[in-house]
Amino acid sequence: MPSSSAVAAFSVRERWIMLVASAWLVTGLQLDAYAHATTPELETFWTPWHAVLYSGIAASGLTLVWLLRPRLPRIPTYETVLALPNALRVPILGMAFLLVGGGIDTLWHNVFGIEQGLEIFVSPSHEFIILGMVLVAAGPALMTTAPRLSIADGTLVTISALLTVLPLHIYSLHANVLGTIYFGDGENPVRIYSEDAQIFHGYVFTTALLLVPIILIGRRWPLPPGVPTVLVAVPALAMHLMFLTDEPWWMSVTIAASAAGAELVIRVVAPLVPAPSSMAWLLLGLIAPPLVWGTLFVVADVEVGVGWNVHVVSGLLTYVALTGAATVLVARNVRPPAVSPDASSSASPASPSASSNSGITAS
Repeated sequence: MPSSSAVAAFSVRERWIMLVASAWLVTGLQLDAYAHATTPELETFWTPWHAVLYSGIAASGLTLVWLLRPRLPRIPTYETVLALPNALRVPILGMAFLLVGGGIDTLWHNVFGIEQGLEIFVSPSHEFIILGMVLVAAGPALMTTAPRLSIADGTLVTISALLTVLPLHIYSLHANVLGTIYFGDGENPVRIYSEDAQIFHGYVFTTALLLVPIILIGRRWPLPPGVPTVLVAVPALAMHLMFLTDEPWWMSVTIAASAAGAELVIRVVAPLVPAPSSMAWLLLGLIAPPLVWGTLFVVADVEVGVGWNVHVVSGLLTYVALTGAATVLVARNVRPPAVSPDASSSASPASPSASSNSGITAS
């Protein structure tokens, strides 16, 4: 059996091939989501976008087999599979979910019909497929072990993070404000279970979902300039392209621009404020969400009008600030179990050196 160091090492070629396979897989999901959103009469499983999706599953599975061959003995055992690094175990688990979900998806459609609306997001076969995609797409980032991100590594990790989180944005469409244009009707009081209240909580959910990949990358490496902006802007633009093609682009463009502005402000101000890493990240969580959403509300009020009054808007901005801070506290401090001294000699997400840098201002 290969040595532990050989098992943990991944070449540039291996990481990029895994990234291409993951992109193929997630692209199939986006095409399928777009088809469901724009073709209500869709009644067949045999579609071109399903062909992209399921060929992406096959490509990802074959890539994992290719990566596993030199890292496992000729006859693998339960122990040898457990000894694999998380960079392989996580995608393997994801492939298992993909195979289960894909295996029952055709049967599910034939028995119960094609899902529409909210049904798409709660169908059991679709739940397995989405979870599998998230775990497979995380593989390329987990395979990157350099103590600092070069331009190439930063590009790979950022794309891997986007491919990991984009299926979650799509799957959570009904609790996600990136694919929804709605700012309150202002005609009725905000009630529990009202449409206003659902969208209000959508901002909270979306705030956490946008921050998590930024925080997790920042736990491991100093964040290269532009990465936080990309991780917010791309999902916003992609969600618009898939679900809001008949609407103007001002909402997604505003989110992208305000994310860039928030990152610029934080990178300029952070070096001027003497604060430890933990405090710097906490301030990021407190400041960035209200900056982004507050800018969106200002533009929305000009473009279409915002029906929510000062109580709702100010409360929402306070709520997303607290959500951002709470997300930072959880994502920055939840750690894996301690590793042995031999394994901890190399850089790891849980190592003190990785957690001590602020990751916000460093390039």
